[in-house]
Amino acid sequence: MRHHTLAAAAVLGIAALTACGPTEKTSSSPTNATTATASSGKTAGETKTVPNFVGKGLQSAQDEAQAAGFYNLDSHDASGRDRNQILDRDWKVCTQTPTAGVKADASAKLDFGTVKLDETCPAKDQSAPAEAGATMPNFAGKSVKAARSSLDSSTSITVKDASGEGRIIVVASNWKVCTQDPKAGAKLNGQPVTFTAVKYEETCP
Repeated sequence: MRHHTLAAAAVLGIAALTACGPTEKTSSSPTNATTATASSGKTAGETKTVPNFVGKGLQSAQDEAQAAGFYNLDSHDASGRDRNQILDRDWKVCTQTPTAGVKADASAKLDFGTVKLDETCPAKDQSAPAEAGATMPNFAGKSVKAARSSLDSSTSITVKDASGEGRIIVVASNWKVCTQDPKAGAKLNGQPVTFTAVKYEETCP
């Protein structure tokens, strides 16, 4: 009986050691997440040097920005006319934010100030006017589209041809404001707004 008892105890002891072995080995092995992080070598908030895109076509600049690891891209009309960049290949980059050479987070937004290929870049980036709020801004020389965008969407707006020829303003970004009513600085309280305008290549009377 004693021999049988010792043999049974030995078998149970071996089984217990076998059961503990794999558990200890598994707990000391790295997890898949740890391995992936170590092999990628990338961490959140990674910074990259912003390339120089000024002078490039907008489409080429966008492609190069993505190749450099920047995917949050935007563009605007640097002339202040608030035109949309529908065909990117028809536009060129005049300015960029952030500027070339600075370090920026890979998720940072790159904004390109652009004009059409046959146009000259302005001396200063002319972004669209900010929201007017409660005071009438000075829209003289700004595009009719930019003026409309600045005013509250509920504002009643009338635009007349300043030349007196009675032309219809179809593409608002092709026309610039000559006069406005109310005048700049006046309080805006929901009253109608009237502009006179001419085409951009024309001179206000």
